[in-house]
Amino acid sequence: MPDLIYKIGISLIPGIGDIMAKKLIAYCGGVEAVFREKKNILMKIPGIGEGLAQAIALQDVLKRAEKEMAFIHKHHIGYSYYLDDDYPHRLRHCADSPVIFFYRGTVDFNYPKIASIVGTRQATPYGRDLCNQLVDELCRRDHHPIIVSGLAYGIDICAHRAALRNRLPTIAVLGHGISQIYPAAHTDTAREIVREGGALLTDFLSDTPIDRNNFVRRNRLIAGLSDFTVVVESREKGGALVTADIANSYNRDVFAFPGRLSDPCSAGCNRLIKTHRASLLQSVEDIEYLMNWDQKTVKKIPVQQEIFPHLSPQEEAVLKYLKEHRESSIDELSFSLKMPISEVSITLLNLELEGNVRSLPGKMYQAV
Repeated sequence: MPDLIYKIGISLIPGIGDIMAKKLIAYCGGVEAVFREKKNILMKIPGIGEGLAQAIALQDVLKRAEKEMAFIHKHHIGYSYYLDDDYPHRLRHCADSPVIFFYRGTVDFNYPKIASIVGTRQATPYGRDLCNQLVDELCRRDHHPIIVSGLAYGIDICAHRAALRNRLPTIAVLGHGISQIYPAAHTDTAREIVREGGALLTDFLSDTPIDRNNFVRRNRLIAGLSDFTVVVESREKGGALVTADIANSYNRDVFAFPGRLSDPCSAGCNRLIKTHRASLLQSVEDIEYLMNWDQKTVKKIPVQQEIFPHLSPQEEAVLKYLKEHRESSIDELSFSLKMPISEVSITLLNLELEGNVRSLPGKMYQAV
């Protein structure tokens, strides 16, 4: 798409966030027009001073955007722009939703029923049981929503795995670029999510480093993609509570499981309920009542067939080498195929996510 470079570029301009970027696009009449506009005209736009106008006029960000565009095409990464017809309609109603986001997978982001499930990284057996029972019961009662979470340790990964176990598509929202998976221990689950009709989603560029502040920012996507958010287990402070507050700001329903008064792992949930920022959740019937879900009229989501995208030349070369050799390291692949180590690493990750390669102890890899 010719204007993709501008759609990516506007998100790279220092000092311009998603809200201001949308104002600029509306004022100029299009994303490409923003970069074509004269500096003195840009300075007249409310909130755009000389510094931001100069940053736009220099167009230095387009070089970085061009690099990202090449990465997207090379690795078959999907993207969605906020003015596209298929942009998630739930996100469209959020003022700070991303101008553009990137994803790997085949999920329908506008499916009628989508639920976010979040909670502490230090989940207890009580929290994991509640999470599993919730997803199981949603399926037993014939609702079959898409499950959204953040692929983190604890409740997040429990929610994803419960969805996969019930053959539900699930969306993992990443707090980093799509060229890596964090934590690495969840790479197999990430691969299964894509293979089973779900998606990995992020609004960060491919080379964005892992930074704790980025995980706070990604929470707005977890809240914005869904009809409601369930907090399974949370301490007095934590990312799950941030997600709940964001969901409230979007006028989305929030549910929380209660816990014992003496249990610090449930202190955050109890406070959400006490302060009326979340509805008490004791069973799926509570969700049905507040969301006006009629069990008799809900249809099952069809299980999407496994889709393997066409392999790039680099992926074909790496996979062919691994099939010809019992196993290999990144260094050996780089030397034998005359490919940079960084390129080999990304290629192996793509092949892992597609289910063609598995990682072995000692940083070795093997064709499946």
